[in-house]
Amino acid sequence: MKRKLITRYDGNPILTKDDIPYPVETVHNAGVTKHNGRYIMLFRSHLDTGRSIIGLAESEDGFHFQSRPEPFLTPAQEPPFSHYEAFGVEDPRITCIEGTYYITYSAYSRHGVRISLAKTANFESVERISLITQADYRNTVLFPEKIDGRYVRLDRPHSEISPWSIWISYSPDLVHWGDSRVVMKPVTYHWDEMKIGPGAPPIRTERGWLSIYHGVFPTMDGCVYRLGVALHDLADPAKIVAVGDRWILQPEDPWEVVGYVHNVVFTCGAVPEHDGTLKLYWGGADKVMCAGTAVIDELVDLCLTDSRPAL
Repeated sequence: MKRKLITRYDGNPILTKDDIPYPVETVHNAGVTKHNGRYIMLFRSHLDTGRSIIGLAESEDGFHFQSRPEPFLTPAQEPPFSHYEAFGVEDPRITCIEGTYYITYSAYSRHGVRISLAKTANFESVERISLITQADYRNTVLFPEKIDGRYVRLDRPHSEISPWSIWISYSPDLVHWGDSRVVMKPVTYHWDEMKIGPGAPPIRTERGWLSIYHGVFPTMDGCVYRLGVALHDLADPAKIVAVGDRWILQPEDPWEVVGYVHNVVFTCGAVPEHDGTLKLYWGGADKVMCAGTAVIDELVDLCLTDSRPAL
């Protein structure tokens, strides 16, 4: 019997709309980090308009979260951000770089979807920095340290020529980005054949940067979102050392199979622990938040021992 690499938390789902003290229809696709020993979750919620905002919940143990009484981030009211966030803010990722927490999130408007970048020191206030992509981009994650003097990100632009692949870009200042190249593509008739995108911010290991990504497979009953892993070279993250051939998580529990969007597990956050384990967080069916644990070395082993091509 194949051993599962992700152990689901027995108390899933860990956060639902019933736990939020203001009106929302969903709680999902949350970035998670640790700040002063506490777990901070920035979660996306649909309103009954269909548009999204970002809330904040806190936890001592990484599983029992309590929401703050007000949303953390809502669409901007002042330009230039107001022009590009008018339809909602979605799917935040959190990366701590040199003591500052940077938040990338999808900004929706009539102009398409772009990535906004914000920062906070303490999750009490938040400052928008810049709109760092053109349309149409989603799923932008920052590496947690500079590499060769530059900031690095993974994202997923859309192109009809090369649809829904993972790209890498570099920046001297987090505002101006370039030197972009494609590093990973879907594989035909594979569990991630339709589209792929970065999930949680990459995690440094001795054998490379561990990236947890989502992959989508089209079926006669709609698309299925699953999670997989890839390993990037530490010194040159544009080089992918290996990609795990098998998924590590797929929709199985009722709240992952049925919801706002059926058959979805979608991650925006994972927290590495000092004992070599990982707390992984994912949205279930675009409706609730779930959590599980994994051994980091086992995820790296999957990449290296059971691989598929990156391109």
